[in-house]
Amino acid sequence: MLSRLSTYTIFGIEALSVEVEVDISPGAMPKTILVGLAEAAVKESIHRIERALVNSGYRRPVDRIVINLSPADLPKDAASLDLPIALGLLVADDQVQPDTERRISYIGELALDGSVRAVRGALSMALAARDAGMTHIVVPSGNALEAAVVEGIDVISVGVLPEAVGFMTGQLMLDPVRFSWQDARRSYGVYDIDYVDVKGQEAAKRAVTVAAAGCHHLLMIGSPGTGKTLLSQRLCTILPELEPEESLETTRIYSAVARLEPGQPLLLRRPFRSPHHTISEAGLVGGGSIPQPGEISLSHNGILFLDELPEFNRRTLEVMRQPLEDHCVTISRAMGSVTFPANVMLVAAMNPCPCGFRGDPNRQCGCLPLQVDRYLGKISGPLLDRIDIHIEVPAVPFHELSEKTEGTSSETMREAVVEARERQRSRFEGLKTRVNGKMRPPQIRRFCRLDSEGEQMLKAAMEELGLSARAHDKILRISRTIADLAGCEDIAAHHLQEAINYRALDRSCWQQ
Repeated sequence: MLSRLSTYTIFGIEALSVEVEVDISPGAMPKTILVGLAEAAVKESIHRIERALVNSGYRRPVDRIVINLSPADLPKDAASLDLPIALGLLVADDQVQPDTERRISYIGELALDGSVRAVRGALSMALAARDAGMTHIVVPSGNALEAAVVEGIDVISVGVLPEAVGFMTGQLMLDPVRFSWQDARRSYGVYDIDYVDVKGQEAAKRAVTVAAAGCHHLLMIGSPGTGKTLLSQRLCTILPELEPEESLETTRIYSAVARLEPGQPLLLRRPFRSPHHTISEAGLVGGGSIPQPGEISLSHNGILFLDELPEFNRRTLEVMRQPLEDHCVTISRAMGSVTFPANVMLVAAMNPCPCGFRGDPNRQCGCLPLQVDRYLGKISGPLLDRIDIHIEVPAVPFHELSEKTEGTSSETMREAVVEARERQRSRFEGLKTRVNGKMRPPQIRRFCRLDSEGEQMLKAAMEELGLSARAHDKILRISRTIADLAGCEDIAAHHLQEAINYRALDRSCWQQ
C-alpha cells in the first residue's frame, strides 16, 4: 500500500516542501530502502523510527519498504522527517486510516520511546505550510509556541507519537496552540541593562544616540577600561522595539540554526552578537556545504559588535564590506545559492595603539610611531569608510565616577531615538529606505541639502581632511540624523559641524 504525507526541510533559512512517499510490498524480501537524496542524519533515522513504532505499541512492518523523499534532487538533512516517515509507515502498513478531509503537514524528531522532540526551523516550516494552503501543521510540543506565531494555520502540539496518530485519524481532538504578542513581550521583550549604569561618558552617549537614531555604523576608540563595551552592550536598549515583521525575520534565522532559548517563541529583543576576533570568514558571513548563516546574519535587525577591531583577521573583515552595503549575504554552492538577510548596525571598538594608552593623561604610551601606524593599518581604508561615526572615548575622571547623580538613562535616549525614527519614517514613506544611515545617493541629494554656509564648511572639511566621496555622503547622512534629533527640517551649520567631529580617524590628530 502507498501513503503520502507532507513535510518540510530547511535549506539555509527557507523551508522547502517535501513529500514523504512510503510503499510496502507484502510478500517481498524484507528490506527498507530510502531514496530521495537523504543525508546521513536522515538515513540513520530508519532504525530510530522502527524502535519508536514498536515502543509506542505499533507493529514494525517486515515487508519490502521503499521510502521516497520528493523532490529527489533536493538534499534533505533534518531529523524533522522522522514523524512523517513513521506515520507514513503506519498508513502504508494499513495499521491506521488517515482523515483525508484535512490538509495536514507533519514535522518532528522521534526518540526511541516514541516521544516527539523539537526540531530546528519550525517557524519557517509553519510559514511554508500556510503558504502552501495547509489547514494544520503538527509540531513537537517544544516548537508549538514558535510555530503558533504564524497566523492563518492551526498549529497542533504533540508530545508522543500516539498523539500524532490520533490527530491524523481524527480519533483525538487537539486544540490549536494560541500565541499572545502581549504575553511574549512581557516575558521576552524586557532588557535588564540600562545606560544609567554607565558613569560619565555623556559625549559618547550623545554619539551613540545619533548612531541609533539613524542606524549609523559606529567605531569607538579609547584606552582599556573607558567603557566602550558597556556603551555597546546597551545600544539595543535605546533602539525602537522590533516590529512583528522584523521579529519574524530575525526569529527565522535563529530557529533555522536552533539558537532560540528553550520555550522562547520568538525574538522580541534586538540581537546583540559579539564574536571573538579569532572568528573565521565562514563564521562571520556564513558558509558550509549546506550553507548556514554567520554572525552578521544572526545580528539581523540588531547589533554586530566587534571588540578589538584590529585584532580580527584582515581578510575576515574584508568579506564583511559587501554585506554592509547590500544588507544581505549570498552564498553559492554546487547545490544552489542561499541568501541570508544581514541588515545590521555595526559597532566596533579599538584601542588607539597596541598598548592602549596613547593619549591617556594618566598612563604613558610606550609605542613607537611605526608600531602605531602598523596597528591602525590593520583596518583597511575602505572598511573605515563604511563606518559612519568614529568617536574617542576618553578615560572617566574620578569625580564623575563618584557622583551620586545618575547619568542619562536608556529611556531618555530611546525617546529621542524613537522620535527621530518617526520623522524618518514619514520622510521616506513609499521608499525602500527607512532610516538615514541607509540613504542612497538620490535620497541624499533630495533630503540633505545644505545652505551656503554649510556647503562652505563641508568643502573646507573635505579639503583639509582629504575625505573620500563615501565619507562626504556619510557626513551628510549623520547631519540629517542630528537635525532629526533636534526636530529641524533643514540641516543647519552646527548640525554639520557635529557630524564632521564624528569622523575622528579622518582628523589630522589621528593621521600624524
